[in-house]
Amino acid sequence: MSARARVVTVGETMALLRSSTIGSLAHLPSVDISLGGAESNLAIGLQRLGVQAAWISRVGADPLGTRVVREIRGEGVEVRCAVDPERPTGLMLKSRPTGTTTRVDYYRAGSAASALSPTDLPDGLIEEAEILHVSGITPLLSPSAREAVRIAVERAVAAGTTVSLDVNHRSRLGSAEHLAELLGDVLEHVDVLFGGTEELALLAPQVDGSDARALLTALARPGREVVAKLGPDGAAALVDGRLDETAGHRVDVVDTVGAGDAFVAGYLSARLDGQDVAGRLERANACGALACTAPGDWEGAPDGAALEAFLHGGEADPVSR
Repeated sequence: MSARARVVTVGETMALLRSSTIGSLAHLPSVDISLGGAESNLAIGLQRLGVQAAWISRVGADPLGTRVVREIRGEGVEVRCAVDPERPTGLMLKSRPTGTTTRVDYYRAGSAASALSPTDLPDGLIEEAEILHVSGITPLLSPSAREAVRIAVERAVAAGTTVSLDVNHRSRLGSAEHLAELLGDVLEHVDVLFGGTEELALLAPQVDGSDARALLTALARPGREVVAKLGPDGAAALVDGRLDETAGHRVDVVDTVGAGDAFVAGYLSARLDGQDVAGRLERANACGALACTAPGDWEGAPDGAALEAFLHGGEADPVSR
């Protein structure tokens, strides 16, 4: 029997077609197949750091759905995924039109995961977990998906399970104003809140969005941790009235997509390990930076050994012999 999932997350994972070279998909001759989704990226990141995670979703009864489930399960994540015979697995295309830009296009309207609903939430799984993690992506998929998030949070609160939220705004799914409205149902119950400054600003429109400290203060509540993801500039967190800040890492960037999910996995894993806020931010920053050094949405998420080498290994021979 598998270990109890300490972190449970719910949301859509799509099949991913990505270009391996720079250029427009209008001209490139081939693409690679992978998968990506904020919640499964997080679950994989946690699993690699030694935290048992479970992922709840839906896929279509098609080869891409089979691949999504197989890959996530292969990473050790507990998969609770319904197979929908009527709707397809969602699809996204990722390309690098230039050496400094990434384009992501979604084909998820009417997907199996857009039909997520409270009936997809397994009995007991959330209640037995230590953390429920949700994102701002899922409520924008459909009214039933929004209800699934609301009920999941309601069940977590009733059971005393910590609620974690990454704002994770996707402008192609809906406006910032619409997302802020949808998150209104759950925000008051959030114990750990993550976002970039622009994302946090949509929840506190009265505050100067360029002032990270003001945003953290505006969104703080008794017992809530508010964490700002600042990319290469590091991160900041306001916990129990104390502001902690940490510098970022400079790395050779290959792909930034998924770095925020790796950051959150690092923070939550350190929190579960009992580290203080400074330690949580240090691990989160390192995980986010390492995720940028490999192509793919989750492939660069580090395990414990890679994390330790990055933080404490110093200069190393780039060739393993």
